[in-house]
Amino acid sequence: MEDAIRAFVTFLEVERGASRETIRGYQSDLRQFLSYANTLRPADAPRLLPEAVDPLMIRGYLAWLDRKREKQSSLARKLAALRSFYRFLAREGRAGVNPAAEVRTPKQPEHLPRVLTKDDANALMEFPEGNSVPARRDRAILETLYSTGARVSELVGMNLDDLNLTDGLVRLRGKGRKERIVPIGDVALDALREYYELLSRHTSRAPVAPADATGPRRHEEQAQPVFLNHRGGRLTARSVERIVGKYSSRLTGGRISPHALRHSFATHLLDEGADLRAIQEMLGHASLATTQKYTHLATDHLMEVYDRAHPRAKRATGVRPETEPTQS
Repeated sequence: MEDAIRAFVTFLEVERGASRETIRGYQSDLRQFLSYANTLRPADAPRLLPEAVDPLMIRGYLAWLDRKREKQSSLARKLAALRSFYRFLAREGRAGVNPAAEVRTPKQPEHLPRVLTKDDANALMEFPEGNSVPARRDRAILETLYSTGARVSELVGMNLDDLNLTDGLVRLRGKGRKERIVPIGDVALDALREYYELLSRHTSRAPVAPADATGPRRHEEQAQPVFLNHRGGRLTARSVERIVGKYSSRLTGGRISPHALRHSFATHLLDEGADLRAIQEMLGHASLATTQKYTHLATDHLMEVYDRAHPRAKRATGVRPETEPTQS
């Protein structure tokens, strides 16, 4: 089964053009399942073959994960990984049936993503203080996430030739390496310029950000990443998650993930009257239905404000107010 997993990973990388984070996630999920399946077999049993896996084994795996208090969303993702894996094997003629297709996806709790208030978003941007390279970099990261609605994988995958400082645009590579061009605000651009100006004074290896991103693309191995770690290499998604968590822990509501800034970006645009189709394009959603969840966020926020602020918003409780509100 290890050979089959390696073949699937190659397929994801070469044919699907999946991101490093996506490939790493599939590898981790499939190898965790393989490790679980091997615990069910005698120590001297031959290597597990893909066709030896059945729906009962997969249901047992999900039950084992549930006992470990894994989130239902994690269970659904791991089941989806197995389904994709077996679809690939069926296409290659290496498996006849898809045992994961016969297992029902665990029911997901319905919840809306957390969204920062505009005041909290503004406060978060100001938390990285000082003139050190890490502080300037962290400020640029926060501003870029909030200004573009980029996924964290898209942010760390940004190269200098993806930036168009003249027109205020950035090229993002989303799922399946689909590219899109999105606006980036002046405040975020200023933060990026300040980061690179300071970086160039501290190291001779720091490149100068280009003014135009519309020229010929460089080979990925030669591309210069926008955000660097302390060794001068490309920053990882996990590092960005730690950076966002570090500063957001100072907010009243506590830590957030980088994805919450993406949600905040979309919701705040909607609040200000942006067209839902335009938001869909900026977020890189394939379906408008995915984007429409932000209308629920905006409506819920509107109702919360109404209930809190309007003098006649509260439902009748049988108690008359001491004074009637005067008309104006």
